[in-house]
Amino acid sequence: MTILGLASLNKKLAALPKAAEAAIKAAMAQGADEIVALMKSLVPVDSGDLKDSIGWTWGKAPKGALSLGTVTSVDGKLIITIYAGNADAYYARWVEFGTKAHIAGGKFAGAQIPAVPAHPFFFVSFRALRKRTKSRITRAINKSAKQVAASGSSS
Repeated sequence: MTILGLASLNKKLAALPKAAEAAIKAAMAQGADEIVALMKSLVPVDSGDLKDSIGWTWGKAPKGALSLGTVTSVDGKLIITIYAGNADAYYARWVEFGTKAHIAGGKFAGAQIPAVPAHPFFFVSFRALRKRTKSRITRAINKSAKQVAASGSSS
């Protein structure tokens, strides 16, 4: 028994992962850009070091950065990390979560350090745009599958 169009189907199935990966990567990057832009608009600015430290990268965050966590594709090829903080803006966590009043140790032992209120900018941005970004990635997958399926359909 011969299956008509089997070679064409196999060719399309082989092309699907590459097309989907490109579409997913573009959707992930667009989502990360939007989340970073929102974070930068919400972060309190004093010297500008913290605002300048906010970004995203493929792979792991820079050392010392507060990481949103990584989003990894099922096959583990696409890993994107959104982060804030660096050597100059080591205080990203304190801005995001605030601090409670405490007694200092070390060089200033015994000094009363007042509480600093939280100024959330990091996780609120992620939560606000998570659903939109996930939907964009799903649409990209579906669109790439439809494009691959439609390619060469007149053959």
